[in-house]
Amino acid sequence: MRQPSLYLPHGGGPCFFMDWPPPNPWAELEAFLRSVPSLLPARPRAILLITAHWIPPQFTLATGTQPSLIYDYYGFPPHTYQLRYDAPGAPDVAAHAVDLLAGAGIGAAGDAEHGWDHGVFIPLKVVFPDADIPVAAMSLRHDLDPAAHIAAGRAVAPLRDDNVLIVGSGMSYHNLRAFFDPAKAGHGEPFDDFLFSAIDGQSEAARTAALARWAAAPGARIAHPQEDHLLPLMVAAGAGGADAGKRIYSGVAMNQPLSAFRFG
Repeated sequence: MRQPSLYLPHGGGPCFFMDWPPPNPWAELEAFLRSVPSLLPARPRAILLITAHWIPPQFTLATGTQPSLIYDYYGFPPHTYQLRYDAPGAPDVAAHAVDLLAGAGIGAAGDAEHGWDHGVFIPLKVVFPDADIPVAAMSLRHDLDPAAHIAAGRAVAPLRDDNVLIVGSGMSYHNLRAFFDPAKAGHGEPFDDFLFSAIDGQSEAARTAALARWAAAPGARIAHPQEDHLLPLMVAAGAGGADAGKRIYSGVAMNQPLSAFRFG
């Protein structure tokens, strides 16, 4: 079974597991994430998830059989530090990804001790709440080079043909200060429009060229003062290969636009 690759917004910290006064600013995104399994051709045998919150010197895969959780968010209610996601690790998928990256001339390593940060367990707890699908977490690379991350996605793409779902977990808009500034409501729209035009229905060549030059797009540095939450999209797009990209979610959270994309 061939799985697609996805880019999903993972929300803000443990936002989906908090009691918000109405209206809940994350309810629309949560509903979309819960619908993701219905968008897949079949239940994946494993998940390779690229997280925005792990940025070592080279691409690294968590190879543990039962990774611990890293509660890398601050100032949230005490119960959010008791959340659990007990899915098994996928060391076979992680090892295969390391081999695929190395075979493409891209430095990569495994780390049996690294846990799952909130970019891993928070969205998966919404999408696959039964925690019964093995997961291999994959890092970004510290140089934050978009072309290198597209190439990394292209390298691990063969996993899709082995019923492995590739997920880039980030945020299409990630300016934390502006999220809380009503005067800046909607100022992420020009960059969201760019992502749609760069991806939706475009050829692989056109998509790759546009994403590699993302920083020159309108509103790019407004939406992403640092690109860590955008780069999982690059990996997902690279893993998409010749498959067309499609926006599968367009919504608003905390007064800013958010998008999700599917390749294949």
